[in-house]
Amino acid sequence: MADFLASLPSWLLDLSGAVCVLVSLWFLFAKRRAYWHWSNASLLPYFLLFLAGSQWMLAGLQVCYLIFGLHGLYLWMLEERRDRGELKFNETLWYGVTWVASLLIFGFTVAVTDFSAGWNWVQFVVVVLQLVANFGTTRRWAWSWPVWIASNAVGAVYYWHTQYWALCALQFVLAAMSVYGWRRWQHDERQVVALA
Repeated sequence: MADFLASLPSWLLDLSGAVCVLVSLWFLFAKRRAYWHWSNASLLPYFLLFLAGSQWMLAGLQVCYLIFGLHGLYLWMLEERRDRGELKFNETLWYGVTWVASLLIFGFTVAVTDFSAGWNWVQFVVVVLQLVANFGTTRRWAWSWPVWIASNAVGAVYYWHTQYWALCALQFVLAAMSVYGWRRWQHDERQVVALA
């Protein structure tokens, strides 16, 4: 496995993941399910990139994202059917399962990380912020966007340090897109309140 990872240029993994993320966000703004497909497509290159760099928390985050991605896709489908009055489902159970699984993965990756290296604390902050933001995103809550912006700010510093140039540049694009997403979702929430 180490030989395979070494044979892959990090710039290719970095760039291909970034492209998938950018495409996914266009669908996220409209709350369309294609968001989950493109977001999930970004996970493999990022997982391999972080694995090659021994960045265990960020590699583990990609596994959490896969759980969130598959779960989020299914939940959005259930919510659409619920909103049409076609079914009811145990929301607390469904949302809780994803959160518990992600926390277990996060706990494992924290346990295998060497925190004597100062930059691993920065990695820790990035992962915590992204887990919280992703949880809010699966529920389509507008407050998730400012948390994404905070994770982009810390992430830009970390990815500059690791010389993942596409990921570093992507943080600025994502932060700008998050401002747009935040405004759009706030508008949607105000409309729901006005109709209630």
